[in-house]
Amino acid sequence: MEKRKWESVQEYLDAADEKEKPYLEKMRALIREELPDAEECISYNMPAYRRKKVLVYFAAGKNHLGFYPTPGPIEHYAEDLKEYHTSKGSVQFPYAKPLPEELIRKMIRYRAEEEK
Repeated sequence: MEKRKWESVQEYLDAADEKEKPYLEKMRALIREELPDAEECISYNMPAYRRKKVLVYFAAGKNHLGFYPTPGPIEHYAEDLKEYHTSKGSVQFPYAKPLPEELIRKMIRYRAEEEK
């Protein structure tokens, strides 16, 4: 994905290459299903979803989709995330594997509960 300042999530997705686009579109759909009242925006130059504050972000990496639900969900689902590269507030889902949709949904719901 090219490096530039993004104005909208749709613009970000439109610029994705063939490898990235299905993963980005699926992540967007999962987030919208789980957070239907969240506002879609660009924050830190990544697609983000907020209510009172940003709940989750995602971004295309060279070989993975980065998902940034903040530290809480990463810590809570650490056992389920063992096969993925994680850091304090992020997880990398390789393009070579299908997205773990149910796990992503659980992390989004957990993050939404943290905000309450």
